[in-house]
This record gives sequence, structure tokens and C-alpha cells, in this order.
Amino acid sequence: MTEITLTTFEWLPEFPRGYVRDIRIRWALEEAGLAYTVKGVPFKDRSNDHFQHQPFGQVPWLSEGDISIFESGAAVLHVAEKSEKLMQSDPKGRSEVIKWLFAALNSVEAASLPWFIFQFSGDDKETEGGNAINSFLASRLTHMEDVLAEREWLTHRFSAADIVMVDVFRVIDRFDGLDDHPNCRDYMQRGEDRPAFKKAFADQMAFFAEADIRMCGSDDS
Repeated sequence: MTEITLTTFEWLPEFPRGYVRDIRIRWALEEAGLAYTVKGVPFKDRSNDHFQHQPFGQVPWLSEGDISIFESGAAVLHVAEKSEKLMQSDPKGRSEVIKWLFAALNSVEAASLPWFIFQFSGDDKETEGGNAINSFLASRLTHMEDVLAEREWLTHRFSAADIVMVDVFRVIDRFDGLDDHPNCRDYMQRGEDRPAFKKAFADQMAFFAEADIRMCGSDDS
């Protein structure tokens, strides 16, 4: 069997740890029960090889033989296609998972990213643009609140779509954006309570903690 390699930054400061998008792929691989290794690349001084795999200089990407996949959603979909645990093989079931996976990326995450930037920057000035961003995300979450009032997962059982949607919600919740959306928060918590998520989270945190130790050792020398 061809080895699966997940590439992420070899070190990052504290703030993004636990939220770096390689966690989506780690989680998918853990749910699918697939063996993989994790490789680190420099946060600074990104090489030409890095840009060959990820043209925007970001992480993560997933490699399997001569296949190299950037964008976390695409990588999660690739993993899902290997496992009935993450996506059914019948056309209807498969289409349900795919549409909700893309909804997580294009309808919810696309609304959350500008909102996140405002929150992270600490810009609390009330402006027309800022109010529009807040309203846009609130609208998306209101629709999701209605969806999640009637179901445990996005499709009839847990799938790859839930991995991506839960992770999008986690970033929103970090800045209390789910306070008025209890169904969304409960759904997020169900995802975080899964053993595969807990392992993926712990492994990501351990990976960067080990990098701290290496950096300290390098400084001492």
C-alpha cells in the first residue's frame, strides 16, 4: 500500500495551534483508520518544493505516491473516497456528503473568514462594511441552526462533511460566534467528542510541542 504523508508547518506560534487545517485531514484519516505519517516544512523560508505542492505557500497538503493534494477540503474528500465510514459509495449517499462538504467550505467558511479577520484584528469600530460581514455570517448560521434542529449529523450518519463543518464552527466559536446558535454549538461539541477528533487534536498539539523542544535545544547549542 502506498504511504500517505500529511505535510504541515514544522512549527507555529501558540495562537493557531489546534486550529491549523491539517487537523481536518488528521481527523479524516483517524476516522477512516488509515495509517499516515506527518512531515513538517519551515514556517519561514518556504522552498520552491513547497510552492510546487501548495501554490499559495500554505499548508496542509496530502501526498500518496505521485498524487499531491492541496486544499484541506480536497484532501478530506480524497480520504473519504477510501472509506465507507466517511462517505457512502452509492450515488445518492455520496452526493449528500459532497454537497454538504462544499456547503461547509463555500457557504459557511467563506462567510466566516472575513468575520474572523475582524475579530482577530480587534477592530471593534462599527462600520457599514463590518455590519455587513456580521450580518452575512449570522444569516448563514441561522440557516444552519434550522438544519441542525432536526438532525444529529448533516447526512443520515457522520461523514466527511461533518469533519469540515465542525472545524469551521470551531473557529467561529473561538470568538464566541456561536453564542446565539445553540444547535450549531451542540453539533460542534458532538464532533469534538468523537475519539478520532480528540486524537487528531492531541497529535497536532504534540507535534508543535515537540517542535518547541527542538527549537529550545537548537538555541542552547
